[in-house]
Amino acid sequence: MLKGLSAIVTGSTSGIGLGIAEALARDGAKVMLNGFGEASQIERQRAQLQAETGVQIAYSAADMAQPEQIRRMVVEAEQLFGAVDILVNNAGIQFIAPVEEFPDEKWAQILAINLTSNFHAIKAALPGMKRRNRGRIINIASAHGLIASPFKSAYVAAKHGTLGLTKTVALEVAETGITCNAICPGYVRTPLVEGQIKEQARAHRMSEQQVIEAVILASQPNKRFVSLQELADLVLFLCSDSAISITGAALPMDGGWTAR
Repeated sequence: MLKGLSAIVTGSTSGIGLGIAEALARDGAKVMLNGFGEASQIERQRAQLQAETGVQIAYSAADMAQPEQIRRMVVEAEQLFGAVDILVNNAGIQFIAPVEEFPDEKWAQILAINLTSNFHAIKAALPGMKRRNRGRIINIASAHGLIASPFKSAYVAAKHGTLGLTKTVALEVAETGITCNAICPGYVRTPLVEGQIKEQARAHRMSEQQVIEAVILASQPNKRFVSLQELADLVLFLCSDSAISITGAALPMDGGWTAR
């Protein structure tokens, strides 16, 4: 379906971003990976995905807190692939603390990576998309883009801001062949969440299964994690021609969390 198209997926060296990048590549899209990690491991991932899919896979080490590096990443992808048809803004970090104890530098870092990087990547990619009159921009937000939780002030603010940015971009490009949407997943069982489960189990002297049921999935009525496959499938659909009329949407994928 995506043969001949190309994509950038930020924050894609692990977790949700890597799952999305793999799905795009398996569907025929050339993909630029991005994110932090051990260089040799990232190169193994890149080479393996390229060998498995037969499409070109590149990697950018651009720091999503640095606007100039984001702009260079988009230019590099355009030069390498000929275009950036799909932009998936997924990079994100988290920090938890009460507002009055929240470190200023953590607030600034979370807003820069979780929100402002989306703006700079979209700003850089839009001119090329407009020239081709086609593009798909997908912002990976969170259920926390729709509701709040205590002790996550920066993350919640950034994800709410991401939804506002999504809607504004969608309106600005509504008469083109470009769409801009946000996906708002609940908990996805990634290595990051696995770490949180283990930490909570130690802190509360609970089993990991008890943490999953009583802490992690307490807010999700269906009591199950969102799978990477489910999330990737939604991304693939939003990239398809069938999704041309879906734009400016904040699409919950949270097992009913935000339906309360």
